[in-house]
Amino acid sequence: MTIDLPLLPLGKGRDLDAERGVECPGELPLASDPALVARARAAKEALGDRVFVLGHHYQRDEVIQFADVTGDSFKLAREAAARPDAEFIVFCGVHFMAESADILTSDSQQVVLPDLAAGCSMADMARLPQVEDAWDALVEAGVADSVVPVTYMNSSADIKAFCGRHGGAVCTSSNADVALEWAFSQKGGLDSDAKVLFLPDQHLGRNTAVLELGMSLEDCVVWNPFLPNGGLSVEQLRDARMILWRGHCSVHGRFTEDVVDELRAKHADLKVLVHPECRHEVVLKADLVGSTEFIIKTIEAAPAGSTWAIGTELNLVKRLADAHPDKNIVFLDRNVCYCSTMNRIDLPHLVWALESLAGGTVVNRIDVDRDTQEWAQVALQRMLDLPGRSSRD
Repeated sequence: MTIDLPLLPLGKGRDLDAERGVECPGELPLASDPALVARARAAKEALGDRVFVLGHHYQRDEVIQFADVTGDSFKLAREAAARPDAEFIVFCGVHFMAESADILTSDSQQVVLPDLAAGCSMADMARLPQVEDAWDALVEAGVADSVVPVTYMNSSADIKAFCGRHGGAVCTSSNADVALEWAFSQKGGLDSDAKVLFLPDQHLGRNTAVLELGMSLEDCVVWNPFLPNGGLSVEQLRDARMILWRGHCSVHGRFTEDVVDELRAKHADLKVLVHPECRHEVVLKADLVGSTEFIIKTIEAAPAGSTWAIGTELNLVKRLADAHPDKNIVFLDRNVCYCSTMNRIDLPHLVWALESLAGGTVVNRIDVDRDTQEWAQVALQRMLDLPGRSSRD
């Protein structure tokens, strides 16, 4: 799908309306500076316990080496909340992750994103005015009273707040099934006229509904925010059980079933392990499907000599291959495919952020407004109150 967002060169440009934020002020160190590692280490040591650095699994190795904790987005936000004595939370991830950390931490803590233009293309695919228009259309179609909105963690704070205001919740890739079961139960259960508006990743919503909840593909419709009434008739909205937002991950959407077939032809004992953000056709061809944490644990527990094709972000796949040389790990794509926005957090940006904090200047602070924070917290708390896997990313 076409995204009406400008391309921002590294650390430059302004995009005030997008989830990605704005330009990085100040002068960045040169990427070629041989002292960058020493500078980052010195600044972090100078800050001591005042700073806590979080590193998402998709970050570059040059950045992840300075993380106090690594993990997926929600795990990292919870780790930040569990460090109330840390004055500064430096989040090496993307914008929506830093927002979640700000929502879950205390008012006395300040969350810093080393590059404010590090966003998420998936999160940008669902903007609040578009979602509000979609909800108005559901009201006009006479189905809104049967709809519960559920948003993936990979969404902006105002989308999480929208779900909070409208009786919905947040989910992660590891508890989407539990969250959907909860959402349907709010309106009478899976056998009723209940519906879920799932934001912003259509693939996670479809894969969970069909493979975990036993729905059919015909139960799912896709809402296109760029078409009148989402491109759907009133009858389609009334008949649907899952209204999927037309969004996707730019990385996981690249994986294709023909590459799975090619790799299986080359490796007779191949196991295919993919993230549920992948397209439905790819997920159907995989041996195992699960969140980033599930992928990591699966590879850790795999026997020596086993062969794996992994469908998730390349930084993580390379890191897993390096950490497990006794296993044959390949990438489920013909081409190099990093998360370009995640990769905006590089060593120069991290050094600049840490040295600024050590010098007494707070840069690139992520500060979610009070009303958005309160309603987003409602949606997050509903997820935390779910049974089973609700608190595991």
